[in-house]
Order: sequence, then C-alpha cells, then structure tokens
Amino acid sequence: MQTIENSGKIDALVKGCCLTIGNFDGFHQGHKKIIASARRAAENLGNCSVAAMTFDPHPVAILHPERTLQVLTPLPLKKALLASAGVDYLIVVKDSYKLLTLSPNDFIEEFLVKSIAPKALIEGDDFHFGYGRSGNAQMLCRLGKQKGFEVFIVDDEEMNLDDSFVRISSTLIRHLLHNSGVADAARAIGRPYRLMGKVVKGRGKGLQLGFPTANIEPHDQIIPAEGVYAGFVSVAENVEEICTMNQKIPAVFSLGRAKTFISNHPLLIEAHILDEKINGLYDKFLTMDFIDFVRHQRRFETEEKLKEQIKKDCERAKSILMA
Repeated sequence: MQTIENSGKIDALVKGCCLTIGNFDGFHQGHKKIIASARRAAENLGNCSVAAMTFDPHPVAILHPERTLQVLTPLPLKKALLASAGVDYLIVVKDSYKLLTLSPNDFIEEFLVKSIAPKALIEGDDFHFGYGRSGNAQMLCRLGKQKGFEVFIVDDEEMNLDDSFVRISSTLIRHLLHNSGVADAARAIGRPYRLMGKVVKGRGKGLQLGFPTANIEPHDQIIPAEGVYAGFVSVAENVEEICTMNQKIPAVFSLGRAKTFISNHPLLIEAHILDEKINGLYDKFLTMDFIDFVRHQRRFETEEKLKEQIKKDCERAKSILMA
C-alpha cells in the first residue's frame, strides 16, 4: 500500500479509483465490510485501484480543539490494518480545516472530482460529509449521478450484545472498553483491542513481589477501564514494526493506580509475561492485545494477600488464553 500524506499531490494512479472516506478508528468489522465492497467494486469496474481517505488528526480535534480526544487506532496501526485489508492507496489528509468546512457540494466538486475523479465511492449508510456533517448517504448518491461516479452504500454490520443486535461502530467499541468489555470489543473489531506503547522504567514493585512487569507508556489511545486482564503481547524495536507483529506472548495486564501501596497514584499500565522470560525490554515497543477481563482493581491489606491474588490472576489468565 502506498501512503499519500499531501492531498494536493494525488498520485496519477489514484485517479479513477474506487474510494472510501472515513476515520476508520478501531478499523472494526463494519470498516472491513466497506473495504471488501470497495475491492469487489474495483474488480467490476475494470480492476481499478482501491483508495481509502482518512484524517490525521481526527476531525474532532480540528473542529473542536477544546475537546480531549483519544483514538482507538493510531495512524501507524491504521496504515497496517488498511494495507492488510487490501487497500492500494491511503490518502492521509493532514491540514483538513478548510476541507471539513466545505459545503457537501463543494467537497464533492472542488476536492473529490477535481483531484481524484473516482469511479466510485463506497460508504456506510451512516456516512456524513461537508460542513456540520450536513451531507448524508442519500445526498452522496444524488451528487454521484450529477458528477459522474457510482455510489455504493454498504449496510451496517451488527453483533449480538446482551440478547439484542446492535450496530458495530467506534462509539460502541469505546463504550465496551470503558466498561471492561474487552471480549465483546474484540468481537466488534474482529481481533483483540491493541494498546501500543514504549516500555519505560517502573517502580520495580512487581519484581519485588515476584511478578516482574513491563511498564508501558502508551500512545494517545483509549485505555480500557482499570482492572486486570488476560492478553497477549508482542515486542519490537519501533512503532512501524510493532503494528504488524503478532507474537502472541501470553501475559497478564494490570491497569490501575497501585492502591495497596499509595493513594492518588497515577495510572500504571503493566504487563506481566507468563511462562517466558524476556529481558531487555526497556525502550522497546510493546503491544497489549486484550483478550478478556479477569477482575476489578482493589486495595489489599498486605503484600502477601496481593501476591496471593496475583498468583490467582495468573492462573486465571492462563486458563483464558489456553481456551
């Protein structure tokens, strides 16, 4: 996949592509369905290329800088996921304020038709574009007929959650992660939620307790609710490499504030690797793939009781990861 990070310099090979536009945050099952539809459309329209357009930073950060925004999928990981899904070109719009404030008609005419001239646009039925998100899928279909490109609207992807079917979306995944529902989030995404970061020096308390941990300084990503989780880690030398790693090293994750030892401690993100000894992790990059929730964080009266619980957590995590 070729990445274009200056939308004013569109590669000639991109013109006449099958294009899909979106944030692709989380790159979940609904996004995968859209990319698969774009690939089919490209084959039917003469084997043209498939291009995806995304925004970095997220449009909310551009239009509402006063809001604190964390993403599910940092751009390096998003690139790797889109490439693996079969996208030929990724257009990353960096300076997007002017673009985001165009009217729907000007967005299509001045930006898309003149610079990309797509053969087709492929979007979900909740697609919005133009100033104030005033353009929708119906308007896109109408403009497509006027401007000479086809439009394919892809139905929502749904999942069964608590005995009812719900639409898979980035908003749903955020809600699940904020409520410890990492297993359901994995079903919505189609893979475990991945938190990435650099390994930094910690307090050394885990080593003292007999359960050494790698302390992670994460990207500006959404962090699941505080608690203990079972998951897998991968280790690499840099961000680009870590995005494509899938080593599946079993581990227990602790996200919490060290309540047993100190009050008002900043959030710690730690991974204790099970059954394997991996040295020299400092300054390397590590991914945490969340498989399932183990327990909530709580304060223990003594270190011995904490050690007993950590041992139980490790056994519980092993049973989850071996299932």
